[in-house]
Amino acid sequence: MTAANPLLAVTGLRKWFGGGSFARRKPPVRAVTDVSFEVGRGEVVGLVGESGSGKTTVAQCILRLYEPDAGEIRFDGIDISHLGPKALQPYRRRLQMVFQDPYSSLNPKLTAGASIAEPMEIHGIGASAAERRALVGELLGQVGLRPEHADRYPHEFSGGQRQRIGIARALAVRPDLVVADEPVSALDVSVQAQIIELLERLRREFHLSMLMVAHDLAVVRYVSDRVIVMYLGTIVEIGRADDLYARPLHPYTRALLSAAPRLHGDKRAAREVLRGELPSPINPPSGCVFRTRCPIAEQRCAEIVPPLRDLGEGRKLACVVVDGSLPGDTP
Repeated sequence: MTAANPLLAVTGLRKWFGGGSFARRKPPVRAVTDVSFEVGRGEVVGLVGESGSGKTTVAQCILRLYEPDAGEIRFDGIDISHLGPKALQPYRRRLQMVFQDPYSSLNPKLTAGASIAEPMEIHGIGASAAERRALVGELLGQVGLRPEHADRYPHEFSGGQRQRIGIARALAVRPDLVVADEPVSALDVSVQAQIIELLERLRREFHLSMLMVAHDLAVVRYVSDRVIVMYLGTIVEIGRADDLYARPLHPYTRALLSAAPRLHGDKRAAREVLRGELPSPINPPSGCVFRTRCPIAEQRCAEIVPPLRDLGEGRKLACVVVDGSLPGDTP
């Protein structure tokens, strides 16, 4: 559960693409519809869901890389959802992003040191080039690289090393909130755990809040205080990480957990395989958007848009069939 004055509070966020006066016959892509959540100070929140669930759109709206169509994005008590470029500039420093693809997020014409120093120059950090270079060396050491790596270009690094540089760049301006958008999905499995451990350590050392976006619940399991589960542009469940993993309530959450890789001797229940494909966000199902793939859907699910109910103890659930007592229980 978050504090009374969360660092980030998203309320009623909506972002649709397309449509409008020049494309009246083409319906919009409903990427995000009525999404609300909070991130407390010093808290790590995992935002998970399949590709196409809208989680990256949420992240980019928070950073104002996309302009939200409706709703509020309050950062440290101030609504930044419609601030102009000049008014938004101070918040750019406090909100930073680690991008998904370490191969395209770094400028190939800049050295690693120049990429990390660039945001320092923009935001006036460091009194001189020499001071900024010293700070770059410190940051490289903090992310597991060496100061001499500052003079190398992106093509001279591995994918994992490039992501470390991207993390150092995000930390260069001492942000309050870091949005990590699928930070390990483009990396080898052997490197993923190292980057997740690095983010967790840096979160403690820099006293950061973090929104960790991922499609795999296993990625955020050991670093998140709370987890938000999204499906087709809406939130279906929120809970403290330990509670959600031990007792998933929504059928979609249970399916995501069931799909996680298993080791020999794993005693989890039989896999819950989702039927069908993710519906198109251009024409989402009526009522509950998950009903076309849900194993427990009823007729009323086609007629009622389930509200995100507060069940207490930090758990929220959007389902009219599951009552929130135990997985699978029905009213």
